Amino acid sequence: MEEMIPYDDAEAVAFIQKYLPIDLKDKFGEDDILYLIDLIYDFYESRGLIDMANDGEDETVEVDMDELVEYVIKNAQEDGVGKFTSDEITQVVQGEIGYCESIGMYEKE
Repeated sequence: MEEMIPYDDAEAVAFIQKYLPIDLKDKFGEDDILYLIDLIYDFYESRGLIDMANDGEDETVEVDMDELVEYVIKNAQEDGVGKFTSDEITQVVQGEIGYCESIGMYEKE
């Protein structure tokens, strides 16, 4: 049985906060980032990407970044969390991917 890679929400938030450019650091608090991480994983789950990644195959799982960013923006706005630009959300998504790569969850491209 393959060992699970520990995903730590607090570490992910701290990593993303360090990753964000200076002009976005004040825009995204810890709660905002946790919410956005939840939306990112909701997207993965809704597209079956988590199941594909966990099926034990060595296939690369492709994520449509534009579709992911649009999903996050739309849901954040619908939930009343805020209006974000695609550039802002892309930065958060890239920070989250960077965290996952740093703990060995994803392979670097």
